[in-house]
Amino acid sequence: MKQFDFAIIGSGIAGLTFALKAAEHGRVAVITKRKGVDSNTAWAQGGVACVTSDEDSFALHIRDTLEAGAGLCDRTAVETVVREGPARVQELVDLGLHFDERNVSGHRELDLGREGGHSKRRVLHVHDVTGFEIENTLLSAVRNSPNIELLENHMAVDLITAAKLGFATEDHILGAYVLDESSGRVETIRTDRLVLATGGCGKVYLYTTNPDIATGDGVAMAWRAGATIADMEFIQFHPTCLFHAEAKSFLISEAVRGEGGILRNNKGEDFVRQVHPMGSLAPRDVVARAIDAEMKRTGAKCVYLDITQQSPEFLRERFPHIYETCLRYGIDMAKEPIPVVPAAHYQCGGIKTNIDGATSLPGLYAIGEVGCTGLHGANRLASNSLLEGLVIAHRACAALVAKSPPTHPAGAVSLPEWKAGDVQNLDELVVIYHNWDEIRRLMWDYVGIVRTDKRLQRASARLRNLQREIQEFYWNFRITVDLLELRNLATVAALIVDSALSRKESRGLHFTLDYPETGGDEFRHDTLLSHT
Repeated sequence: MKQFDFAIIGSGIAGLTFALKAAEHGRVAVITKRKGVDSNTAWAQGGVACVTSDEDSFALHIRDTLEAGAGLCDRTAVETVVREGPARVQELVDLGLHFDERNVSGHRELDLGREGGHSKRRVLHVHDVTGFEIENTLLSAVRNSPNIELLENHMAVDLITAAKLGFATEDHILGAYVLDESSGRVETIRTDRLVLATGGCGKVYLYTTNPDIATGDGVAMAWRAGATIADMEFIQFHPTCLFHAEAKSFLISEAVRGEGGILRNNKGEDFVRQVHPMGSLAPRDVVARAIDAEMKRTGAKCVYLDITQQSPEFLRERFPHIYETCLRYGIDMAKEPIPVVPAAHYQCGGIKTNIDGATSLPGLYAIGEVGCTGLHGANRLASNSLLEGLVIAHRACAALVAKSPPTHPAGAVSLPEWKAGDVQNLDELVVIYHNWDEIRRLMWDYVGIVRTDKRLQRASARLRNLQREIQEFYWNFRITVDLLELRNLATVAALIVDSALSRKESRGLHFTLDYPETGGDEFRHDTLLSHT
């Protein structure tokens, strides 16, 4: 058993920010199932939405966030993240991150981008690889901290709680079981302060902009431990994923549209302008549905993002990664439109938390995409996610440091070691891959951008059967990362479907043909799921 003052599962912007702050108060473990750099953060192209310009204001950023969230944002969460954002972004700069600047009348100022739903330019960026630069800046600081132990290639299996061990007192987090992928052994991590920062669940869908690690692990573990889950029906589909047979889920940043890119159909028509006055810069839910409808209406396999009015020099400077990637696939974005389709992108719901990241299970916190503070409501405003990760990580650390660890009968005793039992090595990997593929295709076909009750009910029935099959594998075979991820994917898929079935209206990212209108105040609440 390893004991820590703080343990964080996940190594993106939220987890690493928390780790650096917590290291000032005790020993910290950062547990990540791949290398430290493997996170959703590292894939973020656009940037950090933050008020830094005299032309902008907190009031405008708050208004834009509330409008994008379709009436479901928690206003306190929105105001807190927006107002506390600049100080947290400055901390990144203090660590050595350099956001892009431009020369204006002989002096340097931040080169702010604009994305869908924003009324002003407010997105700080480092070309089109902002997340990658943030990840490396934070990771470098973490590796240099003597109080942080970075456990790479370690995958969390399940949370350990007082209730699971049969203690009669109030339930509380006690630690986690973690699979060391190199040895195949399951280790016991003991802590009274455990933070989930595991990112989202994009891999639950067949087409996604997310990396392979995004399998919903944190939400699934928290659900099994008894924590409350909120708003999982609101899965954001990014409107513009590169459509190419050889490209794997490559995102074309919304910042391309912010610099003048226009979505066109195969006739060259600006079709989004017909459904929203902001055209291609409308909120993501509107744009994704418009593309979906256009493709279904015309039978086209994709639509096109046209930014050919900008010079090649500008495109190479502003979007070097996107420009070179498109060229690699034979597309010169300076001369021809980029073929794009929507893809699953961001989990707006998650583990229900307060503004400090505290969940319903004492001692367990959730920060970043895995948590649901209420900031995003029914549809996330572009580039608010990295800002939320910074702010909530800071608040979570302050809250946990201020709160003494609980006086608990188990506080001074060792936790039981993981018992694998008499299990076999899993040699029928084809079954895991088949179930994984079935879940992702099922979710894409039945629980996508446009839904119906009939499709959702079909998905629910099949997922229940799949969960039983997967559970049988889990108990009868030696655990592997593939098996754990499959188990978590099935759990999160079922939570998304159950949440979607319970919302009998269309709001934000949840659009159903059975209830196409947005309901009244009776629907203006979170969708909450829990075992109790």
